[in-house]
Amino acid sequence: MNIRIVQSLAAIPAGEWDACANPAGTPPTGLDETHNPFVSHAFLSSLEEAGCVGRRTGWTPLHLVAHGEDGRVAGAAPCYAKSHSMGEYVFDGGWAEAYKRAGGRYYPKLQVAVPFTPVTGPRLLLRPDAPADTREGLVQGLAALRERIGASSTHVTFLGREEARLLERSGYLRRTDKQFHWLNEDYGSFDAFLAALSSRKRKTIRRERREALANGITISQLSGREITEAHWDAFFAFYMDTGSRKWGRPYLNRTFFSLIGERMAERILLVIASRDGRPIAGAINLIGDRALYGRNWGCIEDHPFLHFEVCYYQAIEFALARGLGRVEAGAQGEHKLARGYRPVTTFSAHDIADPGFRRAVADYLERERGYVAEAQAEYEEALPFRHDAGDGD
Repeated sequence: MNIRIVQSLAAIPAGEWDACANPAGTPPTGLDETHNPFVSHAFLSSLEEAGCVGRRTGWTPLHLVAHGEDGRVAGAAPCYAKSHSMGEYVFDGGWAEAYKRAGGRYYPKLQVAVPFTPVTGPRLLLRPDAPADTREGLVQGLAALRERIGASSTHVTFLGREEARLLERSGYLRRTDKQFHWLNEDYGSFDAFLAALSSRKRKTIRRERREALANGITISQLSGREITEAHWDAFFAFYMDTGSRKWGRPYLNRTFFSLIGERMAERILLVIASRDGRPIAGAINLIGDRALYGRNWGCIEDHPFLHFEVCYYQAIEFALARGLGRVEAGAQGEHKLARGYRPVTTFSAHDIADPGFRRAVADYLERERGYVAEAQAEYEEALPFRHDAGDGD
């Protein structure tokens, strides 16, 4: 097994990378998704070419690529040397500060992830006919890469449960968190979904949808060739306005949206809200084979409940129309519970080089997993679904 470091996805043919990232019809072990658009060559290379990642951003690409004896790419892992902890959604700023106080240097660290994307997916990418030791070769390669760049740690974030278990057996520390996903229980229509909710929640959602459109607002769902550069201009204005207020500096630039529009338009759902013919808000979603992934939202006018309509209810309607099994609406957001989104567990895995610091992090994570489990149980109790057949309108 030959493991090499690749500093740009431009050096890897898209077909070879995607044969590992999204082999046709073959979901990774422990995952049900047969096409995760975020680990595709098109998405990751667009981040690089647009300059959203790179040395100046603190996300320096150092991808691992494994070659079998036949010379073909057998496996890969999207890796980045990080000089900060922004854009990850698995928060370790407290660890960095604690290690600094103890006299250690936390950065650089090695991040195995999709930048700026809190979506679970494969992180050790394998061609279906890869040699049996390819995954282990990638794990060993991560350890060697961490030592080579003098990183304090390796962090594999938003990976699947089975990959998390594999890395835990390899000495990584397991971390859990939560998200809220809408699950399609063979509803068939939005009204059928509403019928599964308690009467009070049904009425609330219907009222929110009416009020969201009360000011003459119309909604458009756009995909593929329907999306023009004018649409990207409008959406980018929304993204920058809202992102600047939320984060101070949005991570994505205008070029990135044009690139993914060229390379993967059929995997994009753009939801645009307009008033008097003028676009005022929008959300971008990426389309998998089994799920819809909500990503970024923005607006230039504030209207009651418009965020819920554009990001959550429109996503549910699209998923129902496409026969998709779930909607993943991004990180955090307990308010999603009341809109029929359920709590699910997410995973990350962490390899800490310093033995003393590792023990401290392991102790913290053990306690944190208990808190997450307790919160999950409370969220399950708070779900808005009806408990008996007599809960009518």
